Amino acid sequence: MGWGMKTTRLDLPVMASWMESNQRRLDGSPYLSGAFEAKVILERLPKEKRQHLREVTQGGLKGIFNGPRFARSYVDDPDYGVPFLGSTDILAADLSNLAMISKKQVKARPELLIDEGWTLITCSGTIGRMVYSRADMKGMAGSQHFMRVVPDRTKIPPGYLYAYLSSKFGVPLVVSGTYGAIIQHIEPHHIADLPVPRLGDAIEAEVHELVEEAAKLRTQASALLYSAIQKLEDTAGLPHLPRNYIHSEPDTSVASSRLLVSRLDGLFHSSYHKSALDPLTKLPESLRTTVGEMAKSIVEPTRFKRVQVDNAEHGIPFFGTASIMWVEPEPAYYIPKKMAGINEYVVTGKTVLIPRSGQLSGIIGHPVLPYGPMIGGAVSEHGIRVMADSEIIAGYLFIALVSEYGRRQLKPRAFGSSIPTLDVNMICQVIIPKLPDQYIEEIGDAGWQTSQLRSKAIEKEHQARKTVETAIEKGAASNL
Repeated sequence: MGWGMKTTRLDLPVMASWMESNQRRLDGSPYLSGAFEAKVILERLPKEKRQHLREVTQGGLKGIFNGPRFARSYVDDPDYGVPFLGSTDILAADLSNLAMISKKQVKARPELLIDEGWTLITCSGTIGRMVYSRADMKGMAGSQHFMRVVPDRTKIPPGYLYAYLSSKFGVPLVVSGTYGAIIQHIEPHHIADLPVPRLGDAIEAEVHELVEEAAKLRTQASALLYSAIQKLEDTAGLPHLPRNYIHSEPDTSVASSRLLVSRLDGLFHSSYHKSALDPLTKLPESLRTTVGEMAKSIVEPTRFKRVQVDNAEHGIPFFGTASIMWVEPEPAYYIPKKMAGINEYVVTGKTVLIPRSGQLSGIIGHPVLPYGPMIGGAVSEHGIRVMADSEIIAGYLFIALVSEYGRRQLKPRAFGSSIPTLDVNMICQVIIPKLPDQYIEEIGDAGWQTSQLRSKAIEKEHQARKTVETAIEKGAASNL
């Protein structure tokens, strides 16, 4: 997923000739995003080593498109639905909890379907975030809020095209086509003539393979995660709960008056919560425990004053809880390495993060085992830390909490009407299976391996982009 932190110069003088080459646009996007500098460097490459984007996409301009706008019919039953990706969903590492739209709607609009090897670009709101569509996305449907760039495989390797578009040269050029003051947009024709450098068969094949390897690692991580959840449930003798909760009918349940002394909110006493809690409480006491009993500690850091630094050499990446869900987590900024109390916010592979606040349909109560730049980085106080004595125990806690038995306890325990919130005590009380050590070891290792695979995928993509950027810079320098 390619985009980076950058600072924007706001006092750059603009030549009249620049406006001519940018369709006489008077807004700052084409001039302040770094696009002009990227274009100058790319123009130093020989003409025969540059093509327009539409020249390497399937069917020309037809290979760059948004999904259609239509009135969506959501369904609950997987037999009648297709997982539906929004512009935020394409960034997510875990795609198991997507809403579904009717198969009939998808059949009538086949252009909704996603295939492998495409570059997906957010094109409304926050522009230019990109992912490479992988095997576990194939056959899913997608909204009009992200653009599809479909490569012509006979003309360009798909992985190479993605690596270039998501590089420090591609992203500014894509973003420079943005228009709109309040809600920004970008359309296919804005990037159709974007220059694509051709760096030779050897480099392009090498980059493509790196991106493909990253996609396979991510798909493997997802498969490992789901199989570990199933093993946990099977070993504990728990029924499998569907990831997509059936909610079209009213959720009614009966609660004893004794239970209403502490909680009166409906979700806490709902069948959604009970569907997870009842099977767990029926387990023998020797086969169940709580998160608080298995974890080393559960901590919610205090709030602190943010001090930002521009130079990554003097800082560590700082993440909000939204971006830790992404295939490649993006830091909001950097904070000083030597800031007092910084260790309270730094996370390791022995820490399970649980977003403490947000909408119930969103990230609240969705656990993450850190990977990639999160490890050794800092996460805001909005992520409650469940700390373990080892990576294996952390992996086991992660699998238990990310399963439906964990999520269906975490979300209903949140309190508050406008912005629901979890606290440390509520997480402590979550019931999880207590399996024999052998199974804890196996399931915990699978959870830890999921994190490792996602980290390796990020490294592969970074290597691919770096290879592209270095080749472009060398090629441009040789033609000065």
